[in-house]
Amino acid sequence: MNRIALKVCAASMAMMPMAAAPVAMQAQNVVTKTQMEKFATYPAYDGEDLELAIDRNGYHFCLWSPMADSARVNIYKHGQGRNLITTFLLEKDASTGTWRATSTDDLMNRFYTFQIKIGDKWLDETPGVWAKAVGVNGKRAAIIDFSKTNPDGWGDDRGPKVESTTDVIIYEMHHRDFSIHPNSGIANKGKFVAMLEEGTLSLNGEQATGIDHLKELGITHVHILPSFDYMSIDETQLPSNKYNWGYDPINYNVPDGSYATNPADPYCRIREMKEMIQALHDAGIGVVMDVVYNHTGTTAGSNFELTAPGYYYRQRPDGTYSDASACGNETASDRRQMRNFIINSVKYWVREYHIDGFRFDLMAIHDTETMTQAAAAIKSINPSAFIYGEGWMAGSSPLPVEQQALKVNVAKMTDIAVFSDDIRDAVKGHYANERDRGFASGKPGNEETVKIGIVASTAHPQVDYSKGNNAKAPYATSPQQIINYVSCHDDLCLTDKLDISMEGSSEADRINTAKLAQTIVFTSQGTPFMFAGEEVFRSKQHVHNSFSSPDSINAIDWNQKAQYRDLFDYYRNLIAMRKAHPAFRLRTAEEIASHIKFDDVNTDNLISYSITGNAGGDAWKEIKLVFNGANEAQTVKIKKADWTIIAQDGKIDMNGLGTTRGGEITLPPHTALILAID
Repeated sequence: MNRIALKVCAASMAMMPMAAAPVAMQAQNVVTKTQMEKFATYPAYDGEDLELAIDRNGYHFCLWSPMADSARVNIYKHGQGRNLITTFLLEKDASTGTWRATSTDDLMNRFYTFQIKIGDKWLDETPGVWAKAVGVNGKRAAIIDFSKTNPDGWGDDRGPKVESTTDVIIYEMHHRDFSIHPNSGIANKGKFVAMLEEGTLSLNGEQATGIDHLKELGITHVHILPSFDYMSIDETQLPSNKYNWGYDPINYNVPDGSYATNPADPYCRIREMKEMIQALHDAGIGVVMDVVYNHTGTTAGSNFELTAPGYYYRQRPDGTYSDASACGNETASDRRQMRNFIINSVKYWVREYHIDGFRFDLMAIHDTETMTQAAAAIKSINPSAFIYGEGWMAGSSPLPVEQQALKVNVAKMTDIAVFSDDIRDAVKGHYANERDRGFASGKPGNEETVKIGIVASTAHPQVDYSKGNNAKAPYATSPQQIINYVSCHDDLCLTDKLDISMEGSSEADRINTAKLAQTIVFTSQGTPFMFAGEEVFRSKQHVHNSFSSPDSINAIDWNQKAQYRDLFDYYRNLIAMRKAHPAFRLRTAEEIASHIKFDDVNTDNLISYSITGNAGGDAWKEIKLVFNGANEAQTVKIKKADWTIIAQDGKIDMNGLGTTRGGEITLPPHTALILAID
C-alpha cells in the first residue's frame, strides 16, 4: 500500500457537514442479507438516456432505481434557494429497473432533482448519479444546451497521438497549485482558463510560467488531479483560501465549479474546462484526468445512496459497509450497474471533453474485469488514450484478491498500467518513514529493487526478484504496464523527503540526489511520471499530505525557476533525451531482456548497465548508464571505446559533454554517468 493520504479522505469528510441519510438505512447502516441477495437480481440498464435526454418531443427523465416504491422529479428556477416550479411523478419500467417521465414544457436552463420513496418515506433530493451539468455546489442538476459549451474549433480538437504508452511523459498537477502563487504572472489564478494564458512570466520577469512552462519542459501529458464536482469547497464562498485535492466526489460527470470563473453558471464550468483541454491539445499536450470511482465523499447522503440505497456500495458478509478506501465506503464495481456507470462515465469524458486518459485512484478496489472493459471502451473512442492506476487499496475488501485490480494482477488486465512502488521506495526511501533513505540518497541494499524498476517489473535473466523489497516475482508482462515515479501529490514531495532524510547535507548534495533519482526514473523502461514543481525544487514545507493545507504550502513558487534554473534545465534535457532515443522506451519485455545487460559490480549503492544493439532502432549503438547513490565517490571500469559523455557530474546534454575512451571513471556522490556509442 502506498498512500498515507488515504487517511485524509476520512479526515476531510469529518470536517464536512453530512447530508441526511436515506431513511431506510439510517438506523443501523447495514444492508440485510435479503437486500444483498436482491442486488444480484436487479436488471442493469446500459442505455445512454439515463438522467435526461432532450429531443423535439420534449424532456425525457430516466432514473435507475429498481428498489424504489415511487419516484419523482422536482423542477426549480435556480440552482439554489426556494424556487420550486413543479413536481411530477415518474413511471416504473420493471424490466429495466428505470423510472421515466416526459415533459413537453420548455425546461431549458431550469434545474431539477430526483427523489425516490422507500416504503412510506421520501428520501432526500439528489441531482442523480448521472448529472452532466449542475448549479452551484452541485445540489441540483441543470438543463442546458451542451452545444453552447463548445469553444470555437472544438469539433477539430484532438489530443496527441500515442503509439506506445512508453512514449508518454506524465506531469501531475493540481489546477490551483500550478497558477495560484502571486508570482505566477497568471491572471486567472487557480482556474481552468489559466492554461489559456500565453506569454506569462514569473514575477522577476525572467522565466516562463503556465502553459509555456509545460511546452518548455517538454512533457507529453498533464495528469490533472480530480476535476469533477467534489464536496469540500463551498462554491458560494469563492474566492477563498479553502483548499482540497478533490478526492471527495459528489457528481462524477460535471467539472468542479471552484475551478470556473462563475460556478453559479452551469455553462461556465463546462465551457472553461473544454477551453483548457483545447489549449493543452493545441500545445501538443494530452490531458489525463484523475478519477475516484472507488468511493464517494459521503455515504448516507451521496447521490448513489439516495438513488439506489445499498446497491452501489460493497458490503461485508454481515451487511456493514466495507471501507477499502479508508474514506468511509467503497463502491461495488463488480455489480452490473456500478460497472456500467464507471464504463459509461469514462466514455462520456472522452467523448464530451476529449480527455486523453485516466488515472484510477485506489484502482485495486475495482475488479479486473471492470477495468479491462473500461479500457476497451475508452480506446474504442480514442486509441491513443492511456489508462493507469494505483494497484493497491487502503484497507481490506470483500472482493476476492484474485479479482482485485492490484499491481500483481496487472497481467490479468488489458491496456492498463500500474504505479511502481518498487522503484519509488527503493530510489528515495520508504514513503511511510520520512527519515528512511533510498538508493539515491545513500542507503545500501536497494540495488536489486532499483533494477526491478529499470526493467519495468518484467522478467529479466539478471534480476533476482527474491531480493526485491516489495515484489518477489515479475508481475508485468510488458513495460507498457508500468508507471515509474519517485514523488506525487501524496506523502512527502521529493524535495522535502530528501531534506528530512538527508539531514545535515548541503542543498547541493540534495539537488544532485534529486537529479540522480529522476535520471533513474526517466531512463528506466516503462512510463515516467513526475510531480509538478519538482523541476524547480518545490517544497511543501515538510507537510506530508497537503490535501487541505493553504496556498502558502501548496502553491508552486515560480521565482524558484530562476533560482534553480540548472535543475530545470537538467529535467528539460533529460526529457528531451528520452524523447529522442527509443532505447529508453522499449515496448516489449522481450526487448528489455535481450538489450539490457547489467554489469557485475557487486558494490553498495552502485548500478552499472548497458542498453545494447541499437535497441528500439536507436541511433546509439550502446548506452552505458552508471548510478552512484553512495555518500562518497565510487569508481567503475568502462570498456575501451569511443564514448560520448551524455551525463556526468550533475550535467546532461544528449549532444555530448565531451568524449572518453573508457577505463576507470570516478563518479562523485549521488550522481549519474551516461555514455553513448554512436
